[in-house]
Amino acid sequence: MGFSLLRRAPLCSLWMRGWGALEVASATGKSQCLYQTNAASAHDIHERAYSQMEESKMVEEDGETYQSLYPHHIPTSAFQKALLTVGSALMSLYDPYRHDMIAVLGETTGPLVLHSLRDRMRNDPEGNQILQERPRIQMSTLEVHKLRELPIGTFGREYVRFLDDNKVSPDTRMPVKFVDNEELAYVIQRYREVHDLLHTLLGMPTNMLGEVVVKWFEAIQTGLPMCILGAAFGPLRLNSKKKLSKF
Repeated sequence: MGFSLLRRAPLCSLWMRGWGALEVASATGKSQCLYQTNAASAHDIHERAYSQMEESKMVEEDGETYQSLYPHHIPTSAFQKALLTVGSALMSLYDPYRHDMIAVLGETTGPLVLHSLRDRMRNDPEGNQILQERPRIQMSTLEVHKLRELPIGTFGREYVRFLDDNKVSPDTRMPVKFVDNEELAYVIQRYREVHDLLHTLLGMPTNMLGEVVVKWFEAIQTGLPMCILGAAFGPLRLNSKKKLSKF
């Protein structure tokens, strides 16, 4: 598809740069904002930091008490993370459509790479702004009716077409649970929320072949172990006919 995109910004920057306002370039070269976040003032940042500290609270479950760093957070030991990694990896290979297991695998294997991705965002003006403002890609933040009015071939219009054709929604992304750092949890949540944007950019459907292609792209761009594993082992789930269709 002949999308006019991002003022020639590299695709690898999709999750890191330029998507705080999720701008869409039309065929005329003008950009249209799908949703807008205002620059955070010092007061806003202070208020959010205070709010995050409030969210870090003691939670009691099954007779055990632990500190929750953010909503849905479940602290785990290194041994527990190892068990989760093995279990989620095996289940993901057995059933690649178990998105919950793929999400767990991404969280338990990604901390070292997430630090690197976070640092790259901090060193980029737009990436740092995203870390400060924490924009989310959700149906409540997207002006979907405006996207539907964009010309065919623009990124925003094709993104909505992708959601409609595949009956998917950005709201279905699993919340982060097993990352023991609030900022890194946002980074991997951001990665999840741009996944469908990559499908749109690459023109890939949500079938197994499409997911493998997107995982290869994500593996190269992010270096996340879960993406590398998906790119390496995903083709094993393709039958011979689908493998031949790639060439």
